[in-house]
Amino acid sequence: MYRDAPHPTRLEDYRPPEFLIDQVDLHFDLDLDLTRVAAELTIRRNPAATRGDGSLTLQGEQLALDQVAIDGHLLTPAEYRVDTESLTVLRVPDRFRLLTRVHIHPARNTALEGLYQSGEMLCTQCEAEGFRRITYFLDRPDVMARYTVTIDANRVRFPVLLSNGNPLEARDLEGGRHRVRWEDPFPKPSYLFALIAGELGVVEETFTTASGRSVGLRIYVEPQNLDKCDHAMRSLKKAMRWDEERYGREYDLDLFMIVAVSHFNMGAMENKGLNVFNDKFVLARPETATDQDFLGVEGVIAHEYFHNWTGNRITCRDWFQLSLKEGFTVFRDQEFSADMGSRGVTRISDVRTLRAAQFAEDGGPMAHPVRPTSYIEINNFYTSTVYEKGAEVVRMQATLLGPEVFRRATDLYFERHDGQAVTTDDFVTCMEDASGRDLTQFRRWYAQAGTPQLRVKGEYAAADGSYTLTVRQHTPATPGQPQKGPLHLPLAVGLLGRDGEALPLRLDGEDEAVATRGTRILEVRAALERFRFVGLQERPVPSLLRGFSAPVKLQCDFTDDDLQFLMAHDTDGFARWDAAQSLMQRILLGLVASPRKSVPTAFFAAFRDTLLDARGEPALRAEVLTLPGESYLADQMAVVDVDGIHRAGESLRRRIGEELAADLLSVYTAQAESGPYAFTPAAIGRRALKNLTLSYLMAADAPNAVTLCRDQFAAAHNMTDVMAALRLLVDHGGAAGEEALAAFYDRWSAQPLVIDKWFSIQATSSRADVLERVVGLMTHADFSMRNPNRVRSLIGAFCTANPVRFHAADGAGYRFLADRILELDPLNPQIASRLLKSMSRWRRYDPARQALMRAEIARILAVDALSKDVYEVAAKTLED
Repeated sequence: MYRDAPHPTRLEDYRPPEFLIDQVDLHFDLDLDLTRVAAELTIRRNPAATRGDGSLTLQGEQLALDQVAIDGHLLTPAEYRVDTESLTVLRVPDRFRLLTRVHIHPARNTALEGLYQSGEMLCTQCEAEGFRRITYFLDRPDVMARYTVTIDANRVRFPVLLSNGNPLEARDLEGGRHRVRWEDPFPKPSYLFALIAGELGVVEETFTTASGRSVGLRIYVEPQNLDKCDHAMRSLKKAMRWDEERYGREYDLDLFMIVAVSHFNMGAMENKGLNVFNDKFVLARPETATDQDFLGVEGVIAHEYFHNWTGNRITCRDWFQLSLKEGFTVFRDQEFSADMGSRGVTRISDVRTLRAAQFAEDGGPMAHPVRPTSYIEINNFYTSTVYEKGAEVVRMQATLLGPEVFRRATDLYFERHDGQAVTTDDFVTCMEDASGRDLTQFRRWYAQAGTPQLRVKGEYAAADGSYTLTVRQHTPATPGQPQKGPLHLPLAVGLLGRDGEALPLRLDGEDEAVATRGTRILEVRAALERFRFVGLQERPVPSLLRGFSAPVKLQCDFTDDDLQFLMAHDTDGFARWDAAQSLMQRILLGLVASPRKSVPTAFFAAFRDTLLDARGEPALRAEVLTLPGESYLADQMAVVDVDGIHRAGESLRRRIGEELAADLLSVYTAQAESGPYAFTPAAIGRRALKNLTLSYLMAADAPNAVTLCRDQFAAAHNMTDVMAALRLLVDHGGAAGEEALAAFYDRWSAQPLVIDKWFSIQATSSRADVLERVVGLMTHADFSMRNPNRVRSLIGAFCTANPVRFHAADGAGYRFLADRILELDPLNPQIASRLLKSMSRWRRYDPARQALMRAEIARILAVDALSKDVYEVAAKTLED
C-alpha cells in the first residue's frame, strides 16, 4: 500500500503566484547521457498575490543542482534548500535575476516527460508538469514569460537544433560543436516550451496569410519518412486558411514547425511555433496509412494548430481549467473536419467516441466534471470528459447563441483575454456579454459530473391537431456528487409526416406565419418541460436530438416501426444513424436475453433499403448499417454479459449476411474502384461501404467470401482495403489468416507504424487463443515496453478493444493487465495509469468477475512506491 497517500491538489485552494517571471534565458549543453541546463530568470513579486515569508520556491524533479546565484551573487547552501520536488531560495528581493545550473540525464528518462530520448533524437514534452524535469521553475500555467533559448551540441550527432519562436543565430563552435539561438516574442507558460535535437529531414513550404504575410512552414521527420509528409502539409495549410475564415485568426510568428517523433505519450503537443507530434499523426501515404489514419492526421494537425489561439495566446489559469483550451479546440477541430469532409459522418464519429469513452467514464469511479475540483496527478485528467464532453459544452453554447452571435462572442474572447491565463467562467462570460443572455444555469455543465438522461414522450391529439413532447431530465449520482441540479440544454427536434416530409414546427401561442420546417431548438431548463406543437394534420414521427445537440442519453417511446421509418427517411444524418443504432440495440439485447429469438423481417427490409439506396451517401449508409460496438452495448446493461453480447453480435452479423448475401455481394462489387487512391469523402465512403459488406459476407461464411478477402488483401493498392481484409482473415482463422499475417509482416517490417497495425490486428482478434498470442508477441523483436505506440497497439488494444477476451471468465486477462501495469509503472506511469482504467468499472460485471478484477487492483495498490498516476486510479477505483 502507498505508505503516505499523496496529497490532492484542490481548485478551492488556488492562489495567484507570489512571484512572476518576465524573461527566461535558457542555455542547453546537449548530450544524451548528461545535459547541462543554465536558466536565468527575471523575477518580480506579484502585486496581486498575498505576500509570503520572503522566500521563493521553484518546482524541480530529477534534477542535479550545480549552482544557484541571485543578481550575480553565488549562493551558499545555507541560503537555499533542495529536496526531491523543489528548490527554495531564502529571503529574495522584490525584483532579481536568478541563475540556476543543473544537469539531467535524458537517456534515462523513460517517463517521456521533460527532456528525453526518442529514437536517435532528443525531444521534450512539458505538458502538464514536465518542465520541472528540465530546470527549477514556477511550473504552473498562470506564470507566462518570454523565452530565449541557446542550444549547444555536437554537429554530427545533432545537426538540427529547434526551439520555440524565431531563429536568432546559428554558428559553429570549437570541437565539432555548433550553436543555435531561438527567441519566442510571445509570453507563454512553461508547459509550452519545446526543444528538439537530432538528424532530421525537412519538408518546407510557405503560407500567405489573409493580411499578406509570408509564413514559413516546416515539417521535420526522420529522413526515411520524408515521402510521407505531403498530406500533413496540405492539412496544415487547410487548417490555417479555415481558422482565418471561420474565426478571423491569423498565425503570428514567421515560422511554424512540426516535428514527428516515435516515442510520445500523447497524440501531439501544441508548443508555441514548434508542435511535437506522435509520428502516427504526421506520416501518411496510401500504401501505409488507412482512411482513418489520413483523417486522424488532418484532424490532429488542425487541432494543434488551432491551439495557437485557443491554448497558447490565451491559456488556462490552472489545470482545473484544462477544458478551457482543450474543449474549445476539440470543438474547433470537429467543425474543421466536418467542413473538410462529410458533416453528418463526422458528427456520427464524434458521438460514437463520446458514447464509448466519455459516457463510460461518467458511469464509473473516475467520473468528474468538465472542470474537476481536485486531482492527485493531473496527467490522469487528460480525459474524454475534459476533451470530448468539454467540446460538447462549447457546441451547446454555439447552438444556443446561433452562428453569428457565437462568432461575436469568440471575437470578444480573443480580444479581451489575449496574452492571459483565464478560466472557463471567463469564457462563458464572453458568451453572455456578446449575446445578452444569462448562462448562469448553463455553467452547471462545467461543475456537475455525470451523463444526463432525457426521457421524452410524445402525445398526438387528433381533435385539435396538437402534438405534445414531455421532456424529463435526470442526472444520476456520481462519486462526491449525490444530488444534481437540472441543466440548461438545447434539444434539436424535427417532425416528420408519414411521407417523410418535414412538418411545421409551431409552438402553441405562436403566430402561424413564424412556423418553420426542418429543425427547431427547444431549450430545456427544468426537470420537467412540455412543448406543445400545433397545426398538425397527422401524427408526426419526432426526430429528436438532431445533430446530437446535447451530450445526453435519450430515451423515447419509439416503436420499432418509428425507428425503421427514421432509419429510412430522416434527413438529419446523425438522427438517421441513431435510429438504426437504437433499433439494432433492441435486437441485440433481445438476442443476449434469448439467443434463439428471431429477428424481425421488417428489420432486414429496412437494412436492405438503406444498403441499396443509391441516392444515399455511401459513408452515411456504411455508418447506418454498422452494428453498435460491444462496449457500447455493455453500457446499456445493468450487469454486463460479456459473452452474451459477443454471441449476439456474431449471430446478428451472420443472419444479416445470410439473409442479404446477394445484395451485399452486389454492393461490394459496385464499390470497387480503379485508379489511384483518393482522399475524398466519396472515395472514403465507397471503401467503408465495400468493406462493411465484405464483413457481413464473411460472418455468414458466404461462398467465395474467403476468396474475396484473399484477393482484396493481395491486390489492394491502399492500406484501408488491405487492413480490412487482413482483419477478417485473422478473425476467420485457419491457414488463410496466418498466411496473410506472415505476408503483411514480410512486406512492412521496416515501417514501424504499419507494424503497430500488425500487432493490433492480432490483439483484437476474437479467437480463443488471443491472450496466448499477445503474451508471445511481447517477446517479438519489434516489441518494446519503452515505446508507447507499441504498448498501445498490443497491450492497450487487447485490454480496451477486445472485451470478450479481456474479460474472460478465468480472469487471465486481468492478471495479464495487472502484471503489465506493475512492469510499466516504473518506466512510464502515464501509460500504466491509462491501461489501468480498463478495470475501473469492475462493479458493472457479475460477482465472479468483480472479485477477480478487485483482487488485481488491490494487488497493484499494495505495491510500495507506486507512481501518483497509478495510485490515484487504483485508489479511486476501489473506493466504496
